[in-house]
Amino acid sequence: MSNNNNLIDVIKPVYVTEPFLPPLEEFQEYLREIWENKWLTNNGQFHREFEQKLCEFLGVPYVSLFANGTLALITALQALRITGEVITTPFSFVATAHALHWNGIKPVFCDIEQAHCTIDPDKIEPLITPATSAILPVHVYGHPCNVDAIQDIADMYGLKVIYDAAHAFGVRVNGTSICNFGDLSVLSFHATKVLTTFEGGAIICHNEKMKKRIDYLKNFGIAGETTVVGPGINAKMNEFQAALGLLQLKYHENNRNKRQRNTNIYKEYLNGIDGIRYLDEMNNTYHNYAYFPIFVQDDYALTRDELYTKMKQNNIHLRRYFYPLISEFPTYRSLQSSVSADLKTAKRISEQVLCLPISPNIDVEDIEFIVSLLRSDVSNI
Repeated sequence: MSNNNNLIDVIKPVYVTEPFLPPLEEFQEYLREIWENKWLTNNGQFHREFEQKLCEFLGVPYVSLFANGTLALITALQALRITGEVITTPFSFVATAHALHWNGIKPVFCDIEQAHCTIDPDKIEPLITPATSAILPVHVYGHPCNVDAIQDIADMYGLKVIYDAAHAFGVRVNGTSICNFGDLSVLSFHATKVLTTFEGGAIICHNEKMKKRIDYLKNFGIAGETTVVGPGINAKMNEFQAALGLLQLKYHENNRNKRQRNTNIYKEYLNGIDGIRYLDEMNNTYHNYAYFPIFVQDDYALTRDELYTKMKQNNIHLRRYFYPLISEFPTYRSLQSSVSADLKTAKRISEQVLCLPISPNIDVEDIEFIVSLLRSDVSNI
């Protein structure tokens, strides 16, 4: 990439993410079937097929589909009968903690590792109390947590592990789906995710008994026409979402490869810019390249927020993802007085992070323009 000191305006805005949508005519074929069947929701044809195809695609035993990822996370906690306190990360989307709050569970925030922004296993054990019932880690940006270390701690103290895998669709470690770890994993198919069903989510579990319990919970607890076995909610995925999901699977690997290509372009262009750090890939991991975060260090010419503003002025819409920490929101700030956790790494990362635009179809010219803006304030380049 050549150094371009004469910056030009981008004609169209570039957003941090852009959903992939398949050809409309292909989706219309599914819509015709829905119109003919008049089965819109409640375990219809496409719902059943999408669950089966996801099991095959991900290499997991059981999938239960949901209207969105937050309802899936709320239900996962119910399914495992989690109570008391749960150790989780403050460096996540706020829905992670909200799901605990809606279940009457106290989130206990644990610091993160700098290398990949996931929960630090070395900081978990001091936070365990007699009230602790589970650990809720997040595979941040699709980078897997240290699942072995977390499981060792859970086994030692008799804790459940629920993974927030909203960022991690299709990620594999040593050839195994990241969703095969822990007691349950929760996916999101929101519009911003690598595979979208408009809204949507899923719980991955490991046995038929748990799958049945989850399915009851997401459908009012109904087990038959006149039988309700528990206080469930209405969290079912409808046929329109499931149909789109089936079609998205057809294009997922191609889209993932495009994301990888664009990630590599970013890395090539960013090399040599002092004060800008990006995440390294993890060994033995099949990444999904869901996000491309950079971290603005003290030796960069601008502060993180100054760079954010400069990009916005040039029609480049980045996200400070995640900022502020969940623990700093008013709902959760008061909890910190009773918890001895030191969140200094999470705090520092949250004040440095900017997610650059990444999607299957972002133009190389847009990437070049974004990096030229990053370089324009660096005198030694």
